[in-house]
Amino acid sequence: MRFAVFTVGLPEHSPEEAAVLLADLGFDGIEWRVIDEPPWDGEPSFWFGNRCTLPLSTLVDDAPRIRALADAHGLAMPNLGTYVPCSDVAAVERALLCAAALGAPAARVMLPDYDGSVPYVPLCDEARRQWDTVAALAERHGVRALLELHMGTIIPSASAAAAFLDGRDPVHVGVIHDAGNMVFEGHERYRMSLEVLGPYLAHVHLKNASWSPLGTRPDGSTQWFASFAPLTSGIVDVPALLRALRATGYDGWISFEDFSTAQPAYERTRDNLAYVRDTLAAIDSADA
Repeated sequence: MRFAVFTVGLPEHSPEEAAVLLADLGFDGIEWRVIDEPPWDGEPSFWFGNRCTLPLSTLVDDAPRIRALADAHGLAMPNLGTYVPCSDVAAVERALLCAAALGAPAARVMLPDYDGSVPYVPLCDEARRQWDTVAALAERHGVRALLELHMGTIIPSASAAAAFLDGRDPVHVGVIHDAGNMVFEGHERYRMSLEVLGPYLAHVHLKNASWSPLGTRPDGSTQWFASFAPLTSGIVDVPALLRALRATGYDGWISFEDFSTAQPAYERTRDNLAYVRDTLAAIDSADA
């Protein structure tokens, strides 16, 4: 397996600083966060004022500089973490063009949220029609369009993603597996989720999350909430996930997307890579 960091998790660092950091720590790749950020006067955070973000609107023009930056530090670019919705054809095409210009094999395309205000079936049917266009654009530009297992959307689980993509060519479309998101919603046993995705499994995001009591409802029952956690202290059983990836023959990218803040970014990034490499080595040794 090869290891990258999704730069949403490095908000304090510029792209240049992130490339140096990841190369020094021994990572194989970098997964850029790509979005046109609005002005932000506060401190950089994961989702606001993130300095390690590439603007979608200028990325085709910026591609030679970004490719040179990644090449200079020996970093591949396995995916672009864009936020373009599948309903916006022009934005989807721009995202795919950006990936092609950078030499990245894939770009993330977002699916609709689900909050119950619109019935699920027509919402999903419309998104499937939109995904026909996404798939056609992906084929045209030679870049794979990826959806991500994500809480709060119409595709929180592997089973839902496999049903959504059923009948489409996995050469052109695929899925980002995310066990951390599945703590919030959509959890399925790791090996089963990977087997369900089959050829659609294209990429893996790795992070962790946990549940905590929020308070007591008027009827006396406990109200719970989920939040992100350090990689080794959340609900995701990372060794079990890694064993499932090995067992199903996955040998692609694992991209760290750690939203915990117990450690500074450098130490968090360093320790996450060491932990996963050590865990995989132990798994491989036990299976030898």
